Amino acid sequence: MMVPNLCALRNLLTLAVFKKLLVFALIFAPLAGFSQQYWQVGGFLGTSNYSGDLSEKRIDFKYTRYSLGLFVKRDFNRYFSLRAGFNYGRVAAADSTNKDPLLVARNLSFRSPIIEANLIGEFNFLDLDEKRFTPYVFGGVAVFSFYPTARDANGNRIALRKLSTEGQGLPQYPTRKQYNLRSIAIPFGAGVKVLVTDKWVAGFEIGIRKTFTDYIDDVSLGYVDRNTLLAERGQQSVNYAYRGTGTYPVDGYPRGSDKNKDWYVFSGLTISYRFGGAAGPWGHWRKQKFSDCPRM
Repeated sequence: MMVPNLCALRNLLTLAVFKKLLVFALIFAPLAGFSQQYWQVGGFLGTSNYSGDLSEKRIDFKYTRYSLGLFVKRDFNRYFSLRAGFNYGRVAAADSTNKDPLLVARNLSFRSPIIEANLIGEFNFLDLDEKRFTPYVFGGVAVFSFYPTARDANGNRIALRKLSTEGQGLPQYPTRKQYNLRSIAIPFGAGVKVLVTDKWVAGFEIGIRKTFTDYIDDVSLGYVDRNTLLAERGQQSVNYAYRGTGTYPVDGYPRGSDKNKDWYVFSGLTISYRFGGAAGPWGHWRKQKFSDCPRM
């Protein structure tokens, strides 16, 4: 007896999903027409914040900026989901608003975009379809890019990395390599979801990103010799290495601290559309669509 085509396809796809890497499943399965799987597509709109050498507090909310994103999500069961997404945000800070006189005198500032691609697992504490809401926690891995800049007297944006403000890439400072504008981050956080309708899910989350770079703000170590920096990179580099009103600091004087890497935070609202099942995946659509399919 021949197995109906739809049932055979279900069995083949079930094997394929568990044999392949999850990231490939997330990216390619929707394009392959996996209508019997349960997916979400959605967006994120919120704020971004930074924590680093220019923030006197853990998070300085005076420099809150916007962030937004898109994601695709695969629900594996009632409690676990895996999502892949892209986020964009901006972070900024300035010594001029700090209270510490030494930081104010340093007078550094920066602004940078953050472009992030992530793969994140979510754990729901409750059955969303049954309770209509659930708190959740999440964690994963991300790759992001940044590009620190500062303003000149005319309001123009000056790219800081090429100035080697802390001697990065100079032969006189061989241990100070030029930093990469791309890095790895570990996103983690918590939120709450609400089932608005059977198809639409709204939520709010706070997502913290631990990074592995200390140069989102172009500040990490100490000052380098002024004359060396002038000879190698020019007057503009000297001007942006130290923007205070006093005498340029001596070689080695602390400009920042490399004890802790920089962090950034994306917080905000999410909205997503669920598809792949008529009335929820956890027993509803399986019974409706595949009750006649033979077990493997």
